[in-house]
Amino acid sequence: MTHSIHLPLHEQPDQFASRLAADGQQLVRDQLTTLQLNLGKMCNLACHHCHVEAGPGRTEIMSRQTMDHILTWLDLYNDQLQISVADLTGGAPEMNPHFSYLVTELKNRGLHILDRCNLSILLQPGYEHLPAFLVDNHVEIVASMPCYLQENVDKQRGLGVFDESIQALHLLNALGYGMPQSSLRLDLVYNPVGYGLPPAQPGLEAAYKDQLAKNYNIHFNSLFTITNMPIKRFEHSLIRDGQYEAYMEKLKGAHNKDNVAAVMCRSLVSIGYEGAVYDCDFNQMIQMPLDGPPPVVPPQNAAKTEKLDAEHFTERNSKKIWQFTPDELLGRHIRTASHCFGCTAGAGSSCTGALN
Repeated sequence: MTHSIHLPLHEQPDQFASRLAADGQQLVRDQLTTLQLNLGKMCNLACHHCHVEAGPGRTEIMSRQTMDHILTWLDLYNDQLQISVADLTGGAPEMNPHFSYLVTELKNRGLHILDRCNLSILLQPGYEHLPAFLVDNHVEIVASMPCYLQENVDKQRGLGVFDESIQALHLLNALGYGMPQSSLRLDLVYNPVGYGLPPAQPGLEAAYKDQLAKNYNIHFNSLFTITNMPIKRFEHSLIRDGQYEAYMEKLKGAHNKDNVAAVMCRSLVSIGYEGAVYDCDFNQMIQMPLDGPPPVVPPQNAAKTEKLDAEHFTERNSKKIWQFTPDELLGRHIRTASHCFGCTAGAGSSCTGALN
């Protein structure tokens, strides 16, 4: 592997930008219809592929004060921006103590709300009220389910998670989620378990529906296939197994320039737990804000507290969403790095699945 693998992405040559330039393309935010809010890094799981590096030991949480700043900003500018979707993610977004408050406030503003749910959280003590609350607020559930086989799910997400997921899906189906003629949407998310690209989404969705209905009497609306991004935990695994270069070459070799017109950053911004603004969730995790300082890279032998302070530096010191005007967000060039090939490879990848 080359030395550049060990450099932070913001210091590596931006091969994606070079590819866009060679194809005569530009990546610009044309509209802003989706506000993706990271409510924190706390999660009851610690999945191997997690680009957030979320887990039970993480304490980063979006405060109610930050939520109120965002809501006030929405009230001020939404007529100009026409944001229609609030995409709530984490960690496990439901573990934020102000989750219900935020959902209620967003619903009162007429936004369609997505909850990126790991399913098992719905079964944990203290969260038993959540399914009924999500029904009452007509929240669309986007649930991680990397396979319909127990072995593959438990390998990626932890022992016992598959059984908990099946139990939670039964609970959601009983409430109407994912059922025929119901308006309560339940979508599942597939991430490859290994180091390959996702298979074609329509065929895999058909297989999921067949296997889950036949073996577990479970129903859902759509399957979203999402490429694993070569950042954070997945990047660590690639480097550990000597697969980083091969994976990057696979992404670059599968680049489809037609996908550039449909990537999610053209109509979305991602908001960190302290309100900093990023072009997408992946840029957020590698600390590439729209307007803010570059990340601080601690030394290899740094203490855990020093590493966390460095990780929080960009989020804490970047310009917040309530400090932006619509003119500063629309028509703006997207910040890119080589990981962006993950969104344009093959059929493309976004938070709502394949692009074509």
